[in-house]
Amino acid sequence: MAEIELSILSRQCMGRRIPDQETLKTEILVWQEKRNAIAHPMEWRFTTEDARIKPKKPYNVRCYISNF
Repeated sequence: MAEIELSILSRQCMGRRIPDQETLKTEILVWQEKRNAIAHPMEWRFTTEDARIKPKKPYNVRCYISNF
C-alpha cells in the first residue's frame, strides 16, 4: 500500500521542480489533506489463499547479462 500511495503522490504532487523543503512540506500536506478527504479503501483481489496455491510448473524466468 505504501508504494501505491508514494506513486500517486509522485504523479499528482511532485511532477515539477519544487524550490525548497518548506514548499515541499506544504505541498505534501495540502495533497495529503485532499487525499484523505476522498479516501477509498483498497480492494485487494489477491488473497492469502491465492498466495498459497502452488503453481503446476515453475515460472519461466529468463536472465539476461549485458555489458553496460
